[in-house]
Amino acid sequence: MPRLVLASSSPWRRQLLDRLGIDYQCAAPDIDETRKPQESPAALVQRLALSKAARLADQFPAHLIIGSDQVAVFDGDILGKPGDETTAKANLRRFSGHSVLFMTGLALLDTASGRHWLTHENYRVTFRSLTEQDIATYVERERPLDSAGSFRMEGLGITLFDKLEGDDPNTLVGLPLIRLCQMLREAGLDPLHRHPHEDAGA
Repeated sequence: MPRLVLASSSPWRRQLLDRLGIDYQCAAPDIDETRKPQESPAALVQRLALSKAARLADQFPAHLIIGSDQVAVFDGDILGKPGDETTAKANLRRFSGHSVLFMTGLALLDTASGRHWLTHENYRVTFRSLTEQDIATYVERERPLDSAGSFRMEGLGITLFDKLEGDDPNTLVGLPLIRLCQMLREAGLDPLHRHPHEDAGA
């Protein structure tokens, strides 16, 4: 059985992790994602990322579990998944012509030793000026109701932007692969020096 576990049901995160060519399992943790009073965006995404990994620890002993969480930060507000069309459209109206900061928390938990690695990565998106038709058409076509920021960068969301700024574009999709590879190497699992789909427990 693979030793690596992705604590997520997101198909987008799975697509990113597939790029590393390592066998892994997926499991969706059930956690309370409510923000604590006065909790900063960075603290929130790191706490939730680690909580997702920790929730699966009993289910996956002697595994490496990846947890990740993302929020958008705009004009002092912390925005998660819109959940419905009205909220998605309202978010995109606010973002039109402005820059939005996305924070993605990343955790790697070694359940055998209890050791964990934890960080967050920032990525800034500048939206072009969007018309009401742009917004309505985008939301209707892509249905980004389960995506922080109300768009999917890996799909038609790319048509909404003027500029992207950050160290790792994968961060915007929800899994910072550059930092994850660093964590995996520190945990003794180097994606580059494994044969494709080699059992991570070997």
